[in-house]
Amino acid sequence: MNTMPDLPMSLPVGSLEAYIHSVNGIPILGPAQERELAERYRQHNDLDAARRLVLAHLRFVVRVARGYAGYGLPQADLIQEGNIGLMKAVKRFDPGVGVRLVTFAVHWIRAEIHEYILRNWRIVKVATTKAQRKLFFNLRKATKRLSWLSKGEAEDVAKELGVNKRTVLEMEQRLNAHDTSFDWTPGDDGEESFKSAPVHTHPDPCYQPETLVETEQTEQRYRHELRVAMSALDDRSREILTQRWLQEEKATLHDLAAQFGVSAERIRQLEKRALEQIREHLET
Repeated sequence: MNTMPDLPMSLPVGSLEAYIHSVNGIPILGPAQERELAERYRQHNDLDAARRLVLAHLRFVVRVARGYAGYGLPQADLIQEGNIGLMKAVKRFDPGVGVRLVTFAVHWIRAEIHEYILRNWRIVKVATTKAQRKLFFNLRKATKRLSWLSKGEAEDVAKELGVNKRTVLEMEQRLNAHDTSFDWTPGDDGEESFKSAPVHTHPDPCYQPETLVETEQTEQRYRHELRVAMSALDDRSREILTQRWLQEEKATLHDLAAQFGVSAERIRQLEKRALEQIREHLET
């Protein structure tokens, strides 16, 4: 059995620099040590072995997370998400396949970091489908080199990534857009920010003349149709609906049963049939 190096029981959490310095000081496992720990965890659910595998690869997570510094998200959060991916990789790692854990884990680490970036990069998600997510990360790399894409460059990127040109141009617009607060907030700068807030320029449909006229005409038509439908009912059914639905203080089934000298169930049946007749009239 190989001698395992002593590992820290905890890592610094108050300082990112101290954390990175600490994980860089954890010894790297040799192939035999890594295989032994992986077999102990896989065969015997040895949690200490899993812990050692995770700790020995934290420096690799830091290195991967640094590659995503250009997204404007906290480095500590990127590392934390990458650590989650590393733990998922350790759980699924099979030493019998013949690859090192670092090779296997990179997919899981990047997947967690990608998911975090897509959730937090903008208020509104810029990529939801699998194809859009792939395009999001690959297009950012391309646009770092090319700035805004020309027609020919967009076609080249589309061909390289296996999507159509329109999808590339649409994603480019999303990447270059900026979140804007609908309401002006005290943190915004000066009166101009207040005047330019979308809340002050977005039209209120409640006060558009054509909307007001259309709404009033629609309500008048419905009121007329309801009066016509009500007039087609017999006197008792009309009175039941009036007292049950059109008065401020609505009568109960038992109140109407006593008034008309029938059972409450009979009132319910008459009400149901009257409502069906009203609905049929309004739908024709």
